[in-house]
Amino acid sequence: MNIVKLFDGVYSIDGKLATENSVKGNRVYNEDLIEDGDVEYRLWNPYRSKLAAAILKGLKNFHIKRDSRVLYLGAATGTTSSHVSDIAKDGQIFCVEISERNMRGLLGTCEKRENMFPILSDANNINEYKSIVNECDIIYQDVSVKEQAKMLNINSVMLKKGGYAYFIIKSQSIDISKNPKEIFEDELREVSKNFEIIEKIDIEPFDSLHLFVVLQKK
Repeated sequence: MNIVKLFDGVYSIDGKLATENSVKGNRVYNEDLIEDGDVEYRLWNPYRSKLAAAILKGLKNFHIKRDSRVLYLGAATGTTSSHVSDIAKDGQIFCVEISERNMRGLLGTCEKRENMFPILSDANNINEYKSIVNECDIIYQDVSVKEQAKMLNINSVMLKKGGYAYFIIKSQSIDISKNPKEIFEDELREVSKNFEIIEKIDIEPFDSLHLFVVLQKK
């Protein structure tokens, strides 16, 4: 078995992406588990996680550390955020989700992971969770709403200066009739008052009509 460290907490095992499982024996979305001595890894499916897709497509700027405080907008049932939980095992992941149905699944994931905190809220209403999050090192946003850049700008007040945002732009959620490239440009123009663009990644074939962007707060 060939295990290669790609970033802090992120590994390639025989060419497949993985994180070290912080809750041994626990699966979040029926992913495969691999044991190597005393260590257990969870394979990370790039078709289920845009962060995994971006890493496999050559992401260079990975800033989630072992002690990072992460504000995760659009956590759904916890697929990607659980892998972030593995990576930031000594940090905190604040998981904001608006869907009550998704929240039921997310609660089950968070109950097993002490560094994940579920927040049922619209991510535009930051007053509902601003005092809980206070200041974070990373914002990760993956939401299916029309005003995605606006949401990121609203939440940027909780990101420390120089902190990073991982911004997934979903063109089809904004305007299905408009050229995706134009949508991407418009959204990036809107966040440019608060952020510097560090890296842009097309994550096809794992997800089409999406752009994965790394931003740094000015």
